[in-house]
Amino acid sequence: MHVHEEHDVHFSSSSIRINPSPHDHSLLSNLQSCSKTLSSHLSNTRLSLTRILHSFKTRHTSTQTRRRNSPTQILNSITQLMIGNNNSKSPLLSLSLIHSTNSIRSENNEPATGLSSPLLCCASLSLTQDVIQQQQQQVVQKGHSSRSAEEERVLISEVLVRTKDGEELERKDLEVEALAALKACRANSALTVREVQEDVHRIIESGYFCSCTPVAVDTRDGIRLMFQVEPNQEFRGLVCENANVLPSKFIQEAFQDGFGKVINIKRLEEAITSINGWYMERGLFGIVSDVDTLSGGIVRLQVAEAEVNNISIRFLDRKTGEPTKGKTRVETILRQLTTKKGQVYSMLQGKRDEDTVLAMGIMEDVSIIPQPAGDSGKVDLIMNCVERPSGGFSAGGGISSGITSGPLSGLIGSFAYSHRNIFGRNQKFNVSLERGQIDSIFRINYTDPWIEGDDKRTSRSIMVQNSRTPGNLVHGNQPDNGSLTIGRVTAGIEYSRPFRPKWNGTAGLIFQHAGARDEQGNPIIKDFYSSPLTASGKTHDETLLAKFESIYTGSGEHGSTMFAFNMEQGLPVLPEWLFFNRVNARTRKGINIGPASFLFSLSGGHVVGNFSPHEAFAIGGTNSVRGYEEGAVGSGRSYVVGSGEVSFPMRGPVEGVLFTDYGTDLASGQKVPGDPAGARLKPGSGYGYGFGVRVDSPLGPLRLEYAFNDKHTGRFHFGVGQRT
Repeated sequence: MHVHEEHDVHFSSSSIRINPSPHDHSLLSNLQSCSKTLSSHLSNTRLSLTRILHSFKTRHTSTQTRRRNSPTQILNSITQLMIGNNNSKSPLLSLSLIHSTNSIRSENNEPATGLSSPLLCCASLSLTQDVIQQQQQQVVQKGHSSRSAEEERVLISEVLVRTKDGEELERKDLEVEALAALKACRANSALTVREVQEDVHRIIESGYFCSCTPVAVDTRDGIRLMFQVEPNQEFRGLVCENANVLPSKFIQEAFQDGFGKVINIKRLEEAITSINGWYMERGLFGIVSDVDTLSGGIVRLQVAEAEVNNISIRFLDRKTGEPTKGKTRVETILRQLTTKKGQVYSMLQGKRDEDTVLAMGIMEDVSIIPQPAGDSGKVDLIMNCVERPSGGFSAGGGISSGITSGPLSGLIGSFAYSHRNIFGRNQKFNVSLERGQIDSIFRINYTDPWIEGDDKRTSRSIMVQNSRTPGNLVHGNQPDNGSLTIGRVTAGIEYSRPFRPKWNGTAGLIFQHAGARDEQGNPIIKDFYSSPLTASGKTHDETLLAKFESIYTGSGEHGSTMFAFNMEQGLPVLPEWLFFNRVNARTRKGINIGPASFLFSLSGGHVVGNFSPHEAFAIGGTNSVRGYEEGAVGSGRSYVVGSGEVSFPMRGPVEGVLFTDYGTDLASGQKVPGDPAGARLKPGSGYGYGFGVRVDSPLGPLRLEYAFNDKHTGRFHFGVGQRT
């Protein structure tokens, strides 16, 4: 084939379709892969482009031509070189001859030095196999010189951005974006192959164009470099497939700024990154797996969400870690899980399920392991459970706040037998005995944390208790230094369940048989001041209580918001049974300011009706108004106690604390039968303030505090656990 001297060379870069692999985890990685592919393809063209520069260097030296080393001759030489490399099959490189059908000639009918319309016609090159082999041999012979030609520079007189047909872009803003992306290619600049490659890459990376073709055109004024670009489509719609849990509103908000505008790959990447971030924040196994642009400017997103295919329980031996047979029923564990088959798996939800199973108290360790369910795109969940010993004996000790005198003031020893997992259903049975200097408690308790067949997580507790506690909270400070105790035999049943997030409700019936005894254990009905100790006038009061309690726990931490409301109603089923109503409420609020933590608490209550005097609200003491003994401020039908404290870290587990308390019986002390507070000259109101330290321990916070009351009397207070 004869090649005309005025033929130009046209290098085209194919469009890149962003089509992420299903194994990729973000569009960013897909774009990076796409960028690497583009760089790879451009590197494949480097040899051919190097030969172009080499052809400029080895121009024809014929003295017969009117212009030595004319651009048309150079382009002809380039064409001959490129033919030999046509079998490289680089997907980003195609060769066309741009032929002008209306060549401008001078008045003497000689060809002009420029090309007036180099893009009017394209002709494909076809050569016989022999010619191709000859050209390839020429390329091999010149290969040694092409390596250095890559860094050779060619002077460019003009740089333009045009459409793939050589026309001006309709949208000037896109032309501005393309020109702004160029770094090296400027008018009247000398360029290398690498610099042209890099600027082609920059135009593509601007995100507005799906293809970019650098075209060299010989003009009367020199070499013109045109970047022929193909803009992306305008964004006209969105199709999102397989997004079952992703809110449509979130998708709309992620893409709404791009509607009606040319699709920008970078903004598309940001939108898809936000979608992937939505899944990540919620711990969901979901990701945008594919993105494509359809005709009409419709963007199609394909989302991969891993649904739970199956959940299985695997018990592991505590010592060896090998699979073993468990004592707990599998259905008892599965009903605790909020993760169900068919749901998109959430790691955060799985972590909550682990904590829920641990909170059952029968497991030593719990972990969920997700595994792919074949090629279905779903996951199988395996929950590994290490069981604790189901039952045994235990012994311990504690402190009773009701005893304020004696060599072993307040010390209590305890002994208990418990079974945590009766019949493998997580049911609890406990028998315990606590014994102190004066007080004692024997208790039998059975608890079913989740009644079978109930879908509201209702628990049931049955209790029988025989207790003896000091009566000095209301009837203490007797002149003869005598002491009395309150004996109670109690039996009841309670039902409890959550009814709203962070809210829990309890309802029950409790029967109580209570009376007072002296130091020798003899029943008494009056104290030293002749104040009655029972409401019925007998040695014992009997009460059937209907109980209701509602608790809001916030985050569960000590400094979090807490609110509790309790109401007890005495039911006079028999005439001698007491009839009264008692309400009690308490709240707590914590605030962190820097390293310091502020905690404010408020409690109050009121009782109406005929009730036992020893059941009056006692004010003062470690968990009430510090600086006073237990119950020393007052005892009444009503009360209000407020407290404020600030704690700050000192060293390690040690914290310092400053506090102030105030309590009052609201002048209700004399309304208690026999006015035990007035007989003991209790003030009815008072405040205290002081300081202390707290140390974290396995038993809970150990509190040692020193407080002054409004009588300027100081007193130490020691406690275990947080203030109630």
